Amino acid sequence: MGSERQDRMKALGARLRGLRAQAGLTGAVVAQRAGVGQPTVSKVENGRMVPSADVLGRLSRALDLDESTVREVRDLLVAVEAAPDNVELPVEAAAAPGAALDEVVRSARLVRSFQCVVLPAMLQTAEYARHVFESAPDTTPDAVGRAVANRVERQSVLYEPGRESVFVLTEAVLRTWPGHPALMLAQFDRLLAVESLSTVRLGVIPWRRAVPVLPRHGFTLCDQRAVVVETFRGDHVLDDPADLVAYEETFGRFEEVAVYGVEVRELLIRVMREFQELEHTTTH
Repeated sequence: MGSERQDRMKALGARLRGLRAQAGLTGAVVAQRAGVGQPTVSKVENGRMVPSADVLGRLSRALDLDESTVREVRDLLVAVEAAPDNVELPVEAAAAPGAALDEVVRSARLVRSFQCVVLPAMLQTAEYARHVFESAPDTTPDAVGRAVANRVERQSVLYEPGRESVFVLTEAVLRTWPGHPALMLAQFDRLLAVESLSTVRLGVIPWRRAVPVLPRHGFTLCDQRAVVVETFRGDHVLDDPADLVAYEETFGRFEEVAVYGVEVRELLIRVMREFQELEHTTTH
């Protein structure tokens, strides 16, 4: 017997599947209209994944739902999130760590990410990402492996024409490292390669500069429709207009004090050399 949460997931999925059938649309068409992957539509409709508020909104628009039906499916999602889950879910039923963040970022044309501790998801090497996902609670090796593979695959959007990605980091991000120095050396190679892309703008706030606002956490703005906040317990997708305005203004203030171009490359190389020295001392 499934948990109450599973039952409500299935109810939400069945309702969305019925609305799609009523509209005479295939899952592939809905996925294309919503800007999400077809597997996402399938998993949501079969009660094997809880959609974020943003993904549910996209599906609702793809199905051209009226206001009352939109409220209905939103209420079903709220019921899922509020339901107790006293029975362990099958591996596929639970969204993989970082799934909400990766899904929203994948479908955005403009991504702006500020981070003060962990590297932005779109810039992480596979090994770095593995440490990020392994640090999340209640993870399994299989879930971590899938999450890493999905994150690396979705980073291909950095190279797509018509997309723009802006990343602002504090220097502390470059010096907060998991694993071993060799991991970070590979990560710096990745940062230097990405910084040269015409679709990417990478900035770092050097520790010698005061921050305009004391950062409490990192966040990622996706177009002008959602902001994703990563926590130890998962990703939170906010789409309230007031939240979006506040986070956009905050991002702008961090963006103004960062260094870019030649200055950021010099900073990256300088810190990279320190990791090379650290690796040398730890291997001898």
